[in-house]
Amino acid sequence: MFKADFDLIIVGGGMVGASLACALKNSDLKIAIIETFPASSTQQPSYDDRGIALSYGSQRIFESIGLWSQLTCHSTVITDIHVSDRGHFGVSRLSAQTENVPALGQVITARSMGIVLNKALEKQKNIEFICPAKVVDLQQYPDHVAVTLDNQREISAQLIVAADGVNSTIKHLLGLGSLEHNYNQTAITANITPERAHNGRAFERFTDSGPIALLPMSDNRCSLVWTVQTGDETAILSLSEQDFLSRLQDRFGYRLGKLLKVGQRNAYPLKLMQADQAIQHRIVLIGNAAHSLHPIAGQGFNLGLRDVAALADVLIDHNGDCGDARLLHDYKDWRLQDQDNVINNTNTLVTLFSNDNPVLGHLRGVGLTLVDALPVAKHWLAQKSMGLDKKQPRLARGVKL
Repeated sequence: MFKADFDLIIVGGGMVGASLACALKNSDLKIAIIETFPASSTQQPSYDDRGIALSYGSQRIFESIGLWSQLTCHSTVITDIHVSDRGHFGVSRLSAQTENVPALGQVITARSMGIVLNKALEKQKNIEFICPAKVVDLQQYPDHVAVTLDNQREISAQLIVAADGVNSTIKHLLGLGSLEHNYNQTAITANITPERAHNGRAFERFTDSGPIALLPMSDNRCSLVWTVQTGDETAILSLSEQDFLSRLQDRFGYRLGKLLKVGQRNAYPLKLMQADQAIQHRIVLIGNAAHSLHPIAGQGFNLGLRDVAALADVLIDHNGDCGDARLLHDYKDWRLQDQDNVINNTNTLVTLFSNDNPVLGHLRGVGLTLVDALPVAKHWLAQKSMGLDKKQPRLARGVKL
């Protein structure tokens, strides 16, 4: 019988791939992480200064993995979420106190998360880092999978997990297609300092060109995600600091008083992507390699982390072969409904809230008002935003693997 070099190869050492490796720290699996960038590199694209919104469900996963005590000093609590629609009546408010939870979520920079994850991985004895390296070829066999790296090294494993992002090399080598939809929108990201204290409040402001999200951060900063029509971002990014803040103020309003300061601005195009058949023979795609979302509901990384928790739950009980087809199909059956629901709900939100149709505008206002007035509807929305509305894997229930 062929003896593979590793039980599990994780391709991609960003937030999702590193989280999976950390989740499996107490397993008997021998793990390799293949990453294009050195582990200590500041150029790792997954670890920039973007603010990442962690749902309460994601916080519980990190608590179970044993990382939350290291992450919490870098995070800012979301106590309330304020949802509004520019130019229309109707507001909906969600509260951690009403939901009887310590927080609706947390905000942490990707860079801070990367530092914590890398430090944790350095201490794990069941992991070998292979970086910088890139997979250039992939071969599937009945009892293992083999990859060739750009340094000509060949390694094998029982299972490969592709966590290498939306432009996944593994997906490309497999020749997998995907469902894609271009929103013709671009997200502008930056850190903003407002006049008034955010007090842990997060804001989602829908406009005719797309949503504006302001998430609470340390030092009374807010992480901005400003969605604009593609083509408009160039002029907006080239504005002076004062003109940029003035344009944003006009779109967002004065709920946080005057917007005083903006940090470095970046932009990236928005599209929906869902890979065809993310489960292959001894290969599974997770995170952005499997699905990429519009940031309108802040669910992208949270959906990927739920992939991690469910896959770890399945793999921890492996029968000596972590690439067994039955395990992968159990994972697929578990995750498919959640993935489809989040993707469809996100796509519907973009369609409903990124236009200036006056009829839809009035309906949106009525909808927000009803949600705010009906405790059952508000609780349902809060549960979905916290990632608690589906069957929970052990890590999300506070059970260590």
